[in-house]
Amino acid sequence: MSNYFQAIGQFTRGFLREDDGAQVIEYALIIAVVSIALVVALKGLTANNGSFSTFIATVGRCLTGGACP
Repeated sequence: MSNYFQAIGQFTRGFLREDDGAQVIEYALIIAVVSIALVVALKGLTANNGSFSTFIATVGRCLTGGACP
C-alpha cells in the first residue's frame, strides 16, 4: 500500500512540474487578444457607414484608383 501512495506522489509531482501545456494557453491568449483588437479596430473603421461591406467596397475603390473619402 505504501508503494501505491509513493507512485501517486511521484506522478503528482511530475505532473505539477510539467509546463508543456502552458505554451498552448499562452498562444490561445495571444490569439484572443489579437482577435478582440481586430474586432474593435474594424468596428471603429465601419462606425461612419455602419457596414463592413461598405468599408470593403471603399477600400476596393481606393485600391483600384477610384474616389477615396
